[in-house]
Amino acid sequence: NMTKGVKVEVGTEECAVDLNIIVKYGAKIPEVCENIHKEVKKGIETMTGLRVEEINIHVQGVELEKKEEATTAEQAPRVR
Repeated sequence: NMTKGVKVEVGTEECAVDLNIIVKYGAKIPEVCENIHKEVKKGIETMTGLRVEEINIHVQGVELEKKEEATTAEQAPRVR
């Protein structure tokens, strides 16, 4: 759902955005937030003509990589 974790308050000429995100383990959080901020601001201003007053990015968690369940050798049946 693309709108989950997004809240936008819109005025007549400006808007404010709150984003809740989850980042992958190992990602550089400041860089991720800076890129999101830049792209969201550019997108809103380009598409709507509104001035973006603020973008608040809240990191809600870190997604860990899921372990592969088993290798193919481990999944093969054992012969006795």
